[in-house]
Amino acid sequence: MSSFQLAQRVLTRRRFLTGAAITAASLALYSGEIERHALMTVQHTVYIKDLPTAFHGFRIAQLSDIHFHEFDEPYFVEHAVRAVNRLKPDLLAVTGDYITSHRGIARNLADADGCAAILSGVECPLRYCSLGNHDALLGPQIREALKLHGLTPLDNEYTAIDVRGDRLWIAGIADAYFDLPNLSTAVPKRKAGEPIVLLGHEPDFVDTVAATAPVDLMLAGHTHGGQVRIPLLPALLLPAMGDKYVEGLFKVAAGTQVYVNRGLGCMHLPFRFNCPPELTLLTLQPA
Repeated sequence: MSSFQLAQRVLTRRRFLTGAAITAASLALYSGEIERHALMTVQHTVYIKDLPTAFHGFRIAQLSDIHFHEFDEPYFVEHAVRAVNRLKPDLLAVTGDYITSHRGIARNLADADGCAAILSGVECPLRYCSLGNHDALLGPQIREALKLHGLTPLDNEYTAIDVRGDRLWIAGIADAYFDLPNLSTAVPKRKAGEPIVLLGHEPDFVDTVAATAPVDLMLAGHTHGGQVRIPLLPALLLPAMGDKYVEGLFKVAAGTQVYVNRGLGCMHLPFRFNCPPELTLLTLQPA
């Protein structure tokens, strides 16, 4: 091989390595800073059998998996709250993982309070919450932080929304991964024409719900939508109890549906690719 050919080979290799480094750096910048903060508002109409007239067009905004102050900065949660307020929903539902559990108790308590304080800026009067697997260890303290800032956590319990003689039930369960969800106390005995919306966290638990205490709609998160999605491939990063229903709206059984929100925050690494953070707006309509 001549010295000229050798020099060309070295130059080609250097160009390849330089190009690869630039590509990797660009992808890291995009997924770590740009897409991770590119909040997407996803809107769906959910059709519910025997939905009372007063709740036709009732709008629910859902946030999930905030993981506050791990890889989700306060300004981004504030941005999400402003986005919720622009939608003017009738109800806010937050479906767990306000914190990231491995940050230690002192930080977790501060994170829970900081997260709840920002969420208190949502202006709609009905604001309900469930907890996630990262919240389970400090569940009582996190529920108190939410209450302190004007949000209502539902822990194996329910409440009724009554409008002009019509009723919609909002229920919430304990985390299904580390805690003890109790459907017998979470899901009310209802009359015909009184639909139930259930706040949970792990979406795959909806199969148990549908089999034992059917509801009309369950709201969940937990999966982050896979967080990193390679085109043409299934989601590669999915947690236990979140690998069947990954993101979006699913019909599970007769009359039962589940919506899985991709979440605001990240886990493990501060990256999202082809899977932006999500604010959901669900509009209820009669089936």
